[in-house]
Amino acid sequence: MTRFSALGLLRAGLTGQKRWPRHWRDPEPAKAYDVVIIGGGGHGLATAYYLAKVHGVTSVAVLEKAWIGGGNTGRNTTIVRSNYRQPQLQRLLEFSLKTWETLSDDLNYNVMFSQRGAVFLGHSDADMTRLAERGDALRCAGIDAELMSRQEVGRLAPCLDLSPTARFPIHGGLIQKRGGTARHDAVAWGYARAADALGVDVIQNCEMTGFLMDGERVAGVKTSRGDIGAGRVGICVAGNSGVVAGLAGLKLPIESHLLQAFVSEPVKPMLDTVIMSQSIHAYISQSDKGEMVVGGDPDHYPTYSQRGSPHRIEDVAAQAISLIPAMSRLRMLRAWAGTTDMSFDGSPIIGPTPLDGLYLNGGWCYGGFKATPGSGRLYAHLLATGESHDIAAPFSLDRFARGATIDEAGAGPAPQDR
Repeated sequence: MTRFSALGLLRAGLTGQKRWPRHWRDPEPAKAYDVVIIGGGGHGLATAYYLAKVHGVTSVAVLEKAWIGGGNTGRNTTIVRSNYRQPQLQRLLEFSLKTWETLSDDLNYNVMFSQRGAVFLGHSDADMTRLAERGDALRCAGIDAELMSRQEVGRLAPCLDLSPTARFPIHGGLIQKRGGTARHDAVAWGYARAADALGVDVIQNCEMTGFLMDGERVAGVKTSRGDIGAGRVGICVAGNSGVVAGLAGLKLPIESHLLQAFVSEPVKPMLDTVIMSQSIHAYISQSDKGEMVVGGDPDHYPTYSQRGSPHRIEDVAAQAISLIPAMSRLRMLRAWAGTTDMSFDGSPIIGPTPLDGLYLNGGWCYGGFKATPGSGRLYAHLLATGESHDIAAPFSLDRFARGATIDEAGAGPAPQDR
């Protein structure tokens, strides 16, 4: 990692950072690659990195229609955890969490992974029973989970409204201490830099517009910068999976919905863990800059816009204030929306498509960011070998036709949980 002295940082700032070296190249697309990955978000970049590092496949291009980190990778609430319900998702997300724990060292880039803990709150006896059941199942799977009393939750997060007259009275919680947050931009930049150093071409401002076909086989892609041949093509475009797959004549069991979030003005440290509500779909953390980061329910209608609805922000803000009353005195600094792939069973899709040479990584619903490193490793295995990794095998596209769905129902507080 390039290091700068304090004087060097000041000089670079005063000169508009003109002397800072590029973290990755800006190459022209080659005529063909062994693997072309459509989508330069966290999952696509992680896949390219592990293709090169683990499998020795360096003839790889990552195509991004805009700029690195400009899509869903930079439009989320940065939460990382593995305390899911379904065994298949427990294996996948725990695999990813273990990769998060060594990621900064592996990339030689600080992704600011902070294991500050992630707490599900319980607001009733029924909530606490379900949290206890989830905790038992997680521990049986070797995943850390500790049931907390109301007093223990209060000591961990004294800013919460613990009064018996609270709108959502807090009875206790379930914590995964290894959960936490990471810096979304740094994850994208770290993977782009590391993949580039291994010979991967990270190509920005290169929109994919169609597929090149050789009979029934996908043989490459058409782009705004010319045709590019490929031995294998991987779709990895988050909320636009349906659009890209549609260019190949495929209809996916996915809808694209908006998931909004917002941050407050920065304040002094007041919350050093991640808070999620079991009965309302609200989750809160505090960034390293002091901003309160808040997210909640999606907008619940199909759309590709990234504007979002004001009434959803109002609902989520009300829920956050009911949990932490002091937030009522804060001003909202900015809001955003990410376009999420909502699969029909609430679980991702990692596997081949019906077209030879074309593969899919999508349908991550609310959980895409936390799965970034694990998803990249599993998808790289698929693109390098043509065979699904054991952990990824249950998430194949054909599970919907076989009736082998993995119904996680969101795996976080969601409408089905109420």
